[in-house]
Amino acid sequence: MGADDSILTNIDHSVLTITLNRPDKLNSFNAEMSEAFLQAVMRAEEKDIRAVLLTGAGRAFCAGQDLGDRDPRNMTGPPDLGQTIETYYNPVLRRMRALGKPIVCAVNGVAAGAGANIALICDIVLAARSAKFIQAFAKIGLVPDSGGTWSLTHLVGEARAKGLAMTAEPIDADTAESWGLIWRAVDDEKLSDEAFQLARKLAAGPTAGLAMIKQAIQAATDQSLDKQLDLERDLQRAAGKTADYAEGVTAFLEKRAPEFKGQ
Repeated sequence: MGADDSILTNIDHSVLTITLNRPDKLNSFNAEMSEAFLQAVMRAEEKDIRAVLLTGAGRAFCAGQDLGDRDPRNMTGPPDLGQTIETYYNPVLRRMRALGKPIVCAVNGVAAGAGANIALICDIVLAARSAKFIQAFAKIGLVPDSGGTWSLTHLVGEARAKGLAMTAEPIDADTAESWGLIWRAVDDEKLSDEAFQLARKLAAGPTAGLAMIKQAIQAATDQSLDKQLDLERDLQRAAGKTADYAEGVTAFLEKRAPEFKGQ
């Protein structure tokens, strides 16, 4: 399998579906796949895309970094893993976080290491009940990356974050849902359809407003209530000037379904 097909993309109803596609390697990342993934996320920034759906091919979502590329037996010295993170992972994670469009993630199987944390950086995460989330880093003497220490702490708190990171114990989708790590656990056979229908619904919605919701909630993790109140005021002012707001109110008063344009 070459670099051209390690990441698959498809557009349907203004939803860009990005599929991690190295199923024989549990969709683990090598350099070529990382580069293709970044290009796919950059494609999501284009005007015709209104929502993103991220998933994996085969029986796994993503097993993280392909350790075959980091075999110490085949290296003359220790690798610079910081360079790997700065080159391949951090740029795409920053773009996903900043993307002014909703990202739905359908975790169809095991999500381990960076794979788990790429899922957690998405806006709404659904997972098949058979899926498992594993912070596998401690098994090989590493630290959670790809935003893992940040996401875990913000989503489930310090105690559970430390437990998950230090023990590397897997948790299933139902546990992840009950802990607030993900939005919803879904029966395996329903995951693909439910995730796409959710992404399609979001894409048909007032996406300018959804982008502001994303911005506001993300900001709330790092700033005071006083600053958050100011941000809500400013975003609401901007939202009130959108064509989608006018359409939403008009449709409500006329008792019909709104036709949002994302503007």
